[in-house]
Amino acid sequence: MQDNNNHECGQNHCKQRRGPSSFWMHDPEVVFNELKLKEGDCLLDLGCGPGDYTLEASRIIGNSGAVYAMDKWQYLVDSLIEEADSQGLTNIRAMVSDITGPLPFEDGCIDVCLLSTVLHIFNLSKVEKTIFNEIRRVLKPGGRVAIIECKKEEQPFGPPKHMRLSPDDIEDSIQKYGFEKLSFSDLGYNYMIQFNLPKTEVQSQMT
Repeated sequence: MQDNNNHECGQNHCKQRRGPSSFWMHDPEVVFNELKLKEGDCLLDLGCGPGDYTLEASRIIGNSGAVYAMDKWQYLVDSLIEEADSQGLTNIRAMVSDITGPLPFEDGCIDVCLLSTVLHIFNLSKVEKTIFNEIRRVLKPGGRVAIIECKKEEQPFGPPKHMRLSPDDIEDSIQKYGFEKLSFSDLGYNYMIQFNLPKTEVQSQMT
């Protein structure tokens, strides 16, 4: 999900469909190759927007897994549910929810958590504690969080530079909550950075 500034994607840079999305700003195949989703996984798409990532993940994960999609806007969630039904995808659970509050999931039930062009919308220093502690709580041992953001540089579309988050901004924020960097992927206009919890952190949660 992105804010209103992100509606102004340059021609041929963003093929928006049902709402604002970063999905077509880069090659989705590159993103999903890096996400390494497999059949039976559970993905949590926080700030799912129109659900382009949710729909693609659903096809990869299959009916033995589940994709949980959350957004604060009812019309986007309704549109995603309608699109999933039209495509015959039955493993998507879409809901309206504030991702800066407690997440409605049990501990240790999510394999991968995705936040695509979401974090720049907030004042990260004010919401990071709840967001990252809740993600840590719901991730399975060995689970990952993948964050996609716009590069912190002037571009003719997307959010203004002062709203953008650099990879260092994100690392400095999330590492306070026990996460370690796994990988970085250059997506062109955007980038994706993945984190997980080291085994010592997972063990401490379980004791």
